[in-house]
Amino acid sequence: MDELDSAIVRLLQEDARQTNRDIARKVGIAPSTCLERTRLLRERGVIRGYHAEVDLPSLGRSVQAMVSAQVRPLSRAVIDAFQRSMAERPEVLSVFVAAGSDDFLIHVAVRDIDHLHAFLTDRLALRKEVVGFRSSIIFRHLRKSTVEELPIGRAAENP
Repeated sequence: MDELDSAIVRLLQEDARQTNRDIARKVGIAPSTCLERTRLLRERGVIRGYHAEVDLPSLGRSVQAMVSAQVRPLSRAVIDAFQRSMAERPEVLSVFVAAGSDDFLIHVAVRDIDHLHAFLTDRLALRKEVVGFRSSIIFRHLRKSTVEELPIGRAAENP
C-alpha cells in the first residue's frame, strides 16, 4: 500500500458513504483512478466490507460485558464448535480465541444485568466443555474509527 491507498482507506473508514468523487477530490486524483484503486483494495482484501455503526442502547442493549471462558479438552474441534456456537448467539458481538489462561474472550451486549446473568448461567455454564468463566461489565467502550498501517522498522519500536 502506498500513501494514496492509505488515504483512501482512512477516508472510507471515517465515512464509507462518501462518494467516489468526494474521496478523489480529497486525495487529489481523478475519480476513475480513485475507483480503480478502491476496487484493487477490495480485491486484495484490504477493504473487506462497509458497515453501519449502531448505538447499542437504542437497540435495547444497554449492558455490555467481556466474558472470558476456559474450555476442555483443548482440541480444534472443541474450539471451532464453541466459537461457532457463541457467534450464533444474539447476545454476542465478538468472539476472540485467545492464548494464555483464557481460551476465549466473548463480547456481549444485553438488555440489563438480569439478561447478562441469564446468558452466563443458561447459555455458558451449562455447556459441558466450559470449565470456567469470568465476566467484566464494560462501563465505557472507546473504539478507534480508523486503523492505519503501522510504520516499518525502528519507528515502530519507538512510540
